[in-house]
Amino acid sequence: MSMPADVMIPARILIVDDAPDNSEVLQIMLRWEGFSTQIAGSGAEALASVAAEPPDLMLLDLTMPGMGGCEITSQLKSNAATKDIPVIIISGRGDDATRLRVLNAGAVDFILKPVNRADLSLRVRNALDRTRA
Repeated sequence: MSMPADVMIPARILIVDDAPDNSEVLQIMLRWEGFSTQIAGSGAEALASVAAEPPDLMLLDLTMPGMGGCEITSQLKSNAATKDIPVIIISGRGDDATRLRVLNAGAVDFILKPVNRADLSLRVRNALDRTRA
């Protein structure tokens, strides 16, 4: 049985943060907005998850032990199979040098902590719309 054409499957978003509380808050915000979410607690876990089932979008914490948001993004962008996954990086540091580093790594957007639900939803939807266009 096929799905009716007007039924939209929610975008799948992979949230990557080494702080479980941060991931859970983002997950609640995104699910409230109708998105499907999955959580990874490290860069290695995120890359394994992407290899198993690529998400429609990734939210990455900038600073994590081992592999941070920019390193994960660079790896994704250097791989033909994952280069088109939009990445939004979230950080408590909002200085110009950090923003430039994030965008140079290949992220499509940058969100400053603490995250506002309406702002998060708008930025995620905009990134998904750009990818689908």
